[in-house]
Amino acid sequence: MSAPAPSMFSPAARAAADRLGLTMGRANLEAFADTVLELARDDRRIMAVTSDSRGSGKLGPFGQALPDQLVEVGIAEQNLVGIAAGLAACGKKPFATSPACFLAARALEQVKNDVCYSDVPAVLVGISAGVSYGALGSTHHSLHDFAALRAIHNLTIAAPADNAETRAAVRAAAAASKPVYLRFGKAAMFDLPAGDADAFAFGRARRLRDGRDAAILATGETAVHALLAAEHLAGQGIACRVESVHTVKPLDVEAVLAAGRDCGAVLTVEEHSVHGGLGEACAAVLLQAGVQVAFAIAGLPDADTVTGSQADIFRHYGITMEGLADRIVTLLSRRRQR
Repeated sequence: MSAPAPSMFSPAARAAADRLGLTMGRANLEAFADTVLELARDDRRIMAVTSDSRGSGKLGPFGQALPDQLVEVGIAEQNLVGIAAGLAACGKKPFATSPACFLAARALEQVKNDVCYSDVPAVLVGISAGVSYGALGSTHHSLHDFAALRAIHNLTIAAPADNAETRAAVRAAAAASKPVYLRFGKAAMFDLPAGDADAFAFGRARRLRDGRDAAILATGETAVHALLAAEHLAGQGIACRVESVHTVKPLDVEAVLAAGRDCGAVLTVEEHSVHGGLGEACAAVLLQAGVQVAFAIAGLPDADTVTGSQADIFRHYGITMEGLADRIVTLLSRRRQR
């Protein structure tokens, strides 16, 4: 029997979560699967298309309940996207589900041409994203998907932070008339505050905490670590704004500019390479608008990724409450030294 995976949260981080009144939810992937099934029961146009990923995508109950609305293509990601594009062109609403590392690499040409260039409303679902596969190593890490997909025209890219954002994002994707890419990890997530699903919209960030000393702009499952870092920093007298930037494209330009203009430092956080993702997107917005602010990107560097659990990798690269708080302190210190 294998040992349980190490916790993503230190005892101090769990204490901070308790102070904030956060409760542990489920994995966003499970919230995704439940929401798709709920929608598909009422709308026969909604289909699940999987590439030998029914189990890992938590779509087993979908297949049992609605077998006529699920298509299994086997380990064939390019076929997965092509079939989903064809279904969408015929009036269906497919959710093409596959590990993000393969969906955004092996099937990239099909995403570009069959889905985005053809302008069909398929939903591409990258599961076990970032370093969720942990010890399986770099072949199974998706640290490139934001970068590759941001360069493709006509594609919304979203990475929900918690279960509430996930449910809202799935509903928004089901209603969208354009292609959408949704990104989910495997770990159980804290339910974050300000979870009004009715207020969710692609391209509009979700304010988790106010503050003007510094701002953390985080996407996906890094958002909870950003919020905990802000709570930790409050004990040092630093008021830190936190935004869940669940949509990497289109980016909430107003939220990014407000963070740069209102706050003394801006830190972006993502479970992705520091190249081509949220951080560089935010940097481009700030620089082109002439906003000068102490700025840094927290993510994974351009180096061989360490092997280990997701929690091990996050700790190694400082994507934790403690690591992000230290980055903010360093940014503010540099600003004062100028």
